Amino acid sequence: MAQITSPEAESLPGPGAASAHREQDPGLRQRKKQRTQDALIEAAMDLFKHRGYDHTSVREITDAVEVSERTFFRYFASKEDLVLSFVRNGTASFAAALAARPPQEDPLTAARHAFHASLREVSGAIGDLHSYLSVMRLIDSTPSLLAAYLSCVHEQDDEIIQLLARREGVDPAIDRRPRVLAAVIGTLVFLANRDSPGPDALSPEALAEAFDAYADSLMPALAGHWNDVTA
Repeated sequence: MAQITSPEAESLPGPGAASAHREQDPGLRQRKKQRTQDALIEAAMDLFKHRGYDHTSVREITDAVEVSERTFFRYFASKEDLVLSFVRNGTASFAAALAARPPQEDPLTAARHAFHASLREVSGAIGDLHSYLSVMRLIDSTPSLLAAYLSCVHEQDDEIIQLLARREGVDPAIDRRPRVLAAVIGTLVFLANRDSPGPDALSPEALAEAFDAYADSLMPALAGHWNDVTA
């Protein structure tokens, strides 16, 4: 005799349906991807620290995480791309924060607040801030990475230039100020990162203070003689 199955029974999931549903969950897949990416970055930075950037291969990074090189190249085009991903993410955070600043702020003030906000985002976990600064120090001490970093920053400057131009209602094709300020902001960020304290004193506030100190020195450096102590 054929078994009669009710519509309700037909709609009930089978024994493996819950597991299959979890595997198809976009959120779960994204979290798995993020964990893999984070593991690759962590392994790479540890190897760079102990073996040096130039003496570390992609194969060694993937062996440390126990994934294939093919998996690595799903996330990064190269070792250099892995390192510069921090720079791109930092610039994206800064650009989003700058776009959100109120229009009444002058451009440099808006940039200050945007840098502070981007620091708070990257330091959601203090480990993220440690990783960011470790990357910046690695870049600063590795000539090939420093050249790639400068090229990457130059490419991303266009977004900051457009944001500044829109804020001030000027055309960056004929007004040089957005380009000048974008270059200045990049330099201030680089100097603040270089002046960052050791791990024991590391904090978003310390980095923000370093950025502000350089920003405060900007106008005195550009106007007048530096040894002029007259009132």
